[in-house]
This record gives sequence, structure tokens and C-alpha cells, in this order.
Amino acid sequence: MVNNKFVNQIPLSPDDLPTSWYNIVPDFPGSFPGPKDPDEGPSRLEFLSRVIPKKLLAQEMSTERWIKIPEEVRNLYTQAGRPRPLYRARRLEKFLNTPARLYYKREDLSPTGSHKVNTALAQAYYAAEEGHVGVATETGAGQWGTALAYAASLMGLKCLVFWVRAVYDWKPERKALMELYGARVVASPSGMTDVGRELLIQNPKHPGSLGIAVSEGLEFAGNNRGWVYSLGSVLNHVLMHQTIIGLETMKQFELVDDRPDVMVACLGGGSNFGGFTLPFAGEVLQKKRECRFLAAQTEVSGNLVRGEYRYDYGDHAGKTPLLKMYTVGHQTEMDPVKADGLRYHAAAPVISYLKHLGLIEAVEYPRDELAVFQAARTFVQTEGFLPAPESAYAVKAAIDLALECKRKNEAKVIAFNISGHGFLDLAAYREKLLDSGQKDPEQVTLDVRTR
Repeated sequence: MVNNKFVNQIPLSPDDLPTSWYNIVPDFPGSFPGPKDPDEGPSRLEFLSRVIPKKLLAQEMSTERWIKIPEEVRNLYTQAGRPRPLYRARRLEKFLNTPARLYYKREDLSPTGSHKVNTALAQAYYAAEEGHVGVATETGAGQWGTALAYAASLMGLKCLVFWVRAVYDWKPERKALMELYGARVVASPSGMTDVGRELLIQNPKHPGSLGIAVSEGLEFAGNNRGWVYSLGSVLNHVLMHQTIIGLETMKQFELVDDRPDVMVACLGGGSNFGGFTLPFAGEVLQKKRECRFLAAQTEVSGNLVRGEYRYDYGDHAGKTPLLKMYTVGHQTEMDPVKADGLRYHAAAPVISYLKHLGLIEAVEYPRDELAVFQAARTFVQTEGFLPAPESAYAVKAAIDLALECKRKNEAKVIAFNISGHGFLDLAAYREKLLDSGQKDPEQVTLDVRTR
């Protein structure tokens, strides 16, 4: 037990690293709706079985509660700096003058700067184990593409990343990092696939989307022998790999004899939110704890806020099986935002099912993102490091909850996940906070403290 009166950092040792990933599906009440083929056209389920490693597909459909982590993957996790610390945000608490206790998990401390490494290492390991030569994928903010490039390099695999053009154009440093890891990076839509070529004919300056980049990655993997497709979010096995975050966090709260009343994370497709919250949500389903779960989203997509719970494709071109999700539509056009990792049309099936059961709440923030970036600046000036734009949404939601606790004089425990660092997103921070006239930190301080 650690004395929580003074502690700021709550570390774990490598011996505390979980030995299994958690699969929440066996703990769902009722029948969880699985993937299915559309009424017409070729079988998407059969196609997926050809482009995703067999062991990953087995995990996708598993009804086992615990999936053993291969020893080599556990070794890769420790090399990548797991377990990661949980922090008590005492300086932020003091700044907000809130009775709430704030904690945050630091997934930004991975080699590539985000939580995406947790599934990238697992997916690359299984692809190499089955003898494949390369992995193709999509990326929005660039964090997933970087993570897979890193994992592929460690496993001796080729890597091709289709990167949403709107982000590709303003993040040259992240592109350079992916290329240092040996990946080939192309703007999406691209001229490499039928999907991309068709869209470029319609609009040569098409900004792209995650759904389009997913379609391109799937098409390339399906047409090139020895290549497989790796997805950075949405599917069950991806969120399962990410539960190592929540499992560590659970141990860390036990060490300080505390329990979260509400857990917050940003959400686009759901890998970060799911990884952080699913182990806790499982215990809520089992009546072992009480906890709220809040997803922070952008209003340009806002799938949990405005989406319909129905079957939809996971990609623009309809190459995936139909998945039951909260969706705004797989071909919906969405304006680019700086937190582009959140600009996705649907929430993961397991997250959507939990929302359908009433266990998940969601909030969306305006597309100009100013309030989100101001919250990130408050975090930088109190806790001392720069979160990714996506993570800034979780920071904003946590601050709003802490200020609500201040108004109601409630000493709740708020836990949030910093899913990535913002060191390669400085152009966004400069645009939103410095070049826009938002230069006065004293005014921001006043705005926050007087809410």
C-alpha cells in the first residue's frame, strides 16, 4: 500500500505487468451482436479471413474472458516501457481549487508517443509468426501509423501506411518518424488503389478520412500476396490488446486504496477509451464496483452523441463486414480537425453495446477546438507536459467534471487517460493558441477559475 496523502506518481514494476488481456464480451448480458455479411455482394467475412492473421481473428471471435499474452509480446511491452505510471494531478487540482481528486494515466510515454503501441506490437508479432512479409494500415492523427511502423521494424516486417491527406499535409515530422522506422507513407486517398483513384477523380484535393484510408489498406492487403491488414481501433481484438492500460490502472488504484468514480478518455473509434475503461466496465457489469464512463468527442463526428445504433461498414468503400455500432454513416463527409484521430464515423462494437446498455456517456466539443486547446494549455502549465490534441479532449472533459465537483462541493475521484504526447503537434497548438490571438494565459486562467 502507498500513502496517498503525498504521492504524485504511482508506478508498477515489470513483475506487475498483466499476463493476459481482458475480453469483456463474456461478461455482457444478453446476446452481443456480432459481425455479418450484407445481403448482396461478396462475403466480407471471408475477405477479412484472408487479410487478417488467423490468431487475431480467433481473438476477435473469442468468448474467453482472458487471452494469454505471448511471452515475447510481454517482453516487447517491457522494452517499450510498460507498465506505465498513474499520476495524481495535485497541481491541476490546486489550480482548479476543486475538492475532486484527479488521476491520469501516461500512455504518452511509449516509444512512439501513444497507447497505439500496445496493439501494434501484438499485431506485428502475430503477422510475423504466421510468416507474412508486410502489414498495411491506415492512420488519422499519425499515432497509429507510427506505432505500427515501430512494431513492424522490430518484427522484421514491411509496413505501408495510408495517411489521411488533411493530416499528412501538416505533420511532416511525424511522416519522417514513420519513415525512420522503415515504413512507406502515402497520402490517402492515393493513386495506389481503386478506391483512392476514384475519389481523386472526383476531387484531386480530397482531404481524406479514416474510413477511406481503411478501405485503401484493406484493398492493398487483399491484392498483394504476403501482406496482411492491421487496424488501429474498432475491432474487438484491438481493444482487447489495449486493456493492458486499464488492468495496470486497476492495480495502481489498489496501491493507493482509492477508486475512480468516473473515468474519462477521448474517443474516435474506441481503442484508447476501451483500453482504459473496459476492465472497470467489466466489474460494473459483474456488480463489483460502481463507476461512470465518459467519452470525449469532437462534434464533427460525435458517433456516440448523434449516431444511430445500427449495422454499418467500418470503412468508406464497404469492404469490412457489417458491424453493429453507433454510427453517423460510413460515407459521411466530416470536416478535418487537429484531433483527427477522433474523426471517425462509428464507435467500436463493444463500446457501442455498452452505450446501448446505458453504461457509457458521451460529450462532444465544438469543431473549432479552441476550448479543448485552452484546457490543454492549462494542463501544460500545471502538470508540465504537452498532451496530443486527441488527449486534450479528455483533459477538457476532466476539467469540466472537476469544476462541476467544485460547484457541488463533491470530492469525487476522476481518472483520465493521456493517450499520446503532442510534441509532433506543435503546429496545431501554435495555430489554435498562439497565432490566433489566444496569447494571454492570465485570461485563460481567469476563464477557468471563475466558471
